[in-house]
Amino acid sequence: MIVSAIVPTANASKYMHQLCKHWSHRLEVEVTEQKGIVRFPDAVVVMEARPGDLSVTIDAQQKETVERMKGVVASHLDRFAFREAPLKLDWSEPEVI
Repeated sequence: MIVSAIVPTANASKYMHQLCKHWSHRLEVEVTEQKGIVRFPDAVVVMEARPGDLSVTIDAQQKETVERMKGVVASHLDRFAFREAPLKLDWSEPEVI
Protein backbone atom coordinates (compact mmCIF):
# COMPACT_ATOMS: atom_id res chain seq x y z
CA MET A 1 0.00 0.00 0.00
CA ILE A 2 1.34 3.42 -0.95
CA VAL A 3 0.21 6.83 0.31
CA SER A 4 1.67 10.23 -0.35
CA ALA A 5 1.36 13.81 0.82
CA ILE A 6 2.60 17.19 -0.30
CA VAL A 7 3.70 19.38 2.62
CA PRO A 8 3.74 23.10 1.82
CA THR A 9 6.93 24.60 3.28
CA ALA A 10 9.77 26.84 2.18
CA ASN A 11 12.14 24.66 4.26
CA ALA A 12 11.62 21.30 2.54
CA SER A 13 15.29 20.50 2.04
CA LYS A 14 16.19 21.47 5.60
CA TYR A 15 13.48 19.29 7.14
CA MET A 16 14.21 16.35 4.85
CA HIS A 17 17.90 16.42 5.78
CA GLN A 18 17.13 16.74 9.50
CA LEU A 19 14.76 13.77 9.37
CA CYS A 20 17.24 11.65 7.42
CA LYS A 21 20.05 12.49 9.84
CA HIS A 22 17.80 11.73 12.84
CA TRP A 23 16.69 8.37 11.48
CA SER A 24 20.15 7.39 10.17
CA HIS A 25 21.24 6.56 13.73
CA ARG A 26 18.99 3.48 13.74
CA LEU A 27 17.83 2.89 10.18
CA GLU A 28 19.18 2.53 6.65
CA VAL A 29 19.03 5.96 5.01
CA GLU A 30 20.00 7.22 1.56
CA VAL A 31 20.07 10.97 1.06
CA THR A 32 20.96 13.31 -1.77
CA GLU A 33 20.45 17.04 -2.09
CA GLN A 34 16.79 16.64 -3.12
CA LYS A 35 15.75 13.13 -2.08
CA GLY A 36 15.81 11.04 1.08
CA ILE A 37 14.90 7.36 1.43
CA VAL A 38 14.43 5.85 4.90
CA ARG A 39 14.03 2.09 5.24
CA PHE A 40 12.07 1.19 8.35
CA PRO A 41 11.70 -2.52 9.27
CA ASP A 42 8.23 -2.70 7.70
CA ALA A 43 7.97 0.44 5.53
CA VAL A 44 9.90 2.73 3.21
CA VAL A 45 9.54 6.50 3.42
CA VAL A 46 10.66 8.59 0.44
CA MET A 47 10.93 12.36 0.73
CA GLU A 48 11.58 14.77 -2.11
CA ALA A 49 12.43 18.40 -1.40
CA ARG A 50 11.07 20.74 -4.04
CA PRO A 51 10.74 24.52 -4.17
CA GLY A 52 7.82 25.33 -1.90
CA ASP A 53 6.99 21.83 -0.68
CA LEU A 54 8.12 18.45 0.58
CA SER A 55 6.73 15.34 -1.08
CA VAL A 56 6.42 12.36 1.28
CA THR A 57 5.56 8.81 0.22
CA ILE A 58 5.06 5.83 2.52
CA ASP A 59 5.16 2.31 1.11
CA ALA A 60 4.24 -0.65 3.35
CA GLN A 61 2.53 -4.02 2.97
CA GLN A 62 0.01 -3.59 5.79
CA LYS A 63 -2.59 -0.84 6.07
CA GLU A 64 -1.99 -0.68 9.83
CA THR A 65 1.70 -0.03 9.21
CA VAL A 66 0.89 2.77 6.77
CA GLU A 67 -1.45 4.38 9.31
CA ARG A 68 1.18 4.14 12.06
CA MET A 69 3.87 5.55 9.78
CA LYS A 70 1.66 8.53 8.87
CA GLY A 71 1.74 9.47 12.55
CA VAL A 72 5.48 8.83 12.87
CA VAL A 73 6.28 11.03 9.87
CA ALA A 74 3.87 13.81 10.92
CA SER A 75 5.10 13.95 14.51
CA HIS A 76 8.76 14.01 13.49
CA LEU A 77 8.15 16.66 10.85
CA ASP A 78 6.33 18.82 13.37
CA ARG A 79 9.18 18.38 15.85
CA PHE A 80 11.77 19.64 13.35
CA ALA A 81 9.43 22.26 11.86
CA PHE A 82 8.32 23.59 15.24
CA ARG A 83 8.17 27.17 13.92
CA GLU A 84 5.66 26.08 11.26
CA ALA A 85 3.96 23.24 13.13
CA PRO A 86 1.58 21.70 12.75
CA LEU A 87 2.35 21.11 9.10
CA LYS A 88 -0.50 20.11 6.82
CA LEU A 89 -0.27 16.55 5.52
CA ASP A 90 -3.19 15.50 3.34
CA TRP A 91 -2.48 11.84 2.62
CA SER A 92 -3.77 10.28 -0.58
CA GLU A 93 -3.42 6.98 -2.35
CA PRO A 94 -2.22 7.02 -5.96
CA GLU A 95 -4.85 6.38 -8.58
CA VAL A 96 -4.75 2.95 -10.16
CA ILE A 97 -4.83 3.09 -13.94
